Amino acid sequence: LELVFSYLELRELRSCALVCKLWHRVLHGDENSEVWRSLAARCLAEEALRTDILCNVPTYKGKVRAFHHAFSTNDCSRNVYIKKNGFTLHRNPIAQSTDGARTKIGFSEGRHAWEVWWEGPLGTVAVIGIATKRAAMQCQGYVALLGSDDQSWGWNLVDNNLLHNGEVNGSFPQCNNAPKYQIGERIRVILDMEDKTLAFERGYEFLGVAFRGLPKVCLYPAVSAVYGNTEVTLVYLGKPLDG
Repeated sequence: LELVFSYLELRELRSCALVCKLWHRVLHGDENSEVWRSLAARCLAEEALRTDILCNVPTYKGKVRAFHHAFSTNDCSRNVYIKKNGFTLHRNPIAQSTDGARTKIGFSEGRHAWEVWWEGPLGTVAVIGIATKRAAMQCQGYVALLGSDDQSWGWNLVDNNLLHNGEVNGSFPQCNNAPKYQIGERIRVILDMEDKTLAFERGYEFLGVAFRGLPKVCLYPAVSAVYGNTEVTLVYLGKPLDG
């Protein structure tokens, strides 16, 4: 069974898992089985597998899942493109424009975590957070695009402000002399659709809940950037680990 399954694509594997308990156990009992190794080798770029992009995704099944939750090449500003590794957004040096991107898959239930980090200068505005499908992913000028309307919620890493509906919802994290974001530092975003909250972690430090009372709609991980040639990487981690 494992040999046969190793030739199938994800959609076919999902159907196979519903056939019987044995097939389900073969597919999901070992997340590093040859089934998931083969699928990862086919759908993920070599760069994503041999670099540290997916270092916090320990299993091949998790790596495949992260790829399917990565930035969408069809749901982003025309001024950005997704690099060949499949996880990194590159913003072209376009003057007087703010540009964003959403992931391929959004969430309307459950608990989810993903990592985001900048691999270039932040510029004057660099926002991470969530957005509905209706939120704009491009606008004129250098602004906090994510959080500029009632369809998105964001944390500006430059000035540590929380943004929603075009307003500042306070500073974050709520502590004196909060450290500024450092290039390459991984921020973990935690979306809880059951409690309707959005929270952040830096390293292994829980920074607190940033937004409460999120609507019961489909919400997508998203970012917006202004600096030319800056790059932002987003990796979906799955269900957050408590504690």
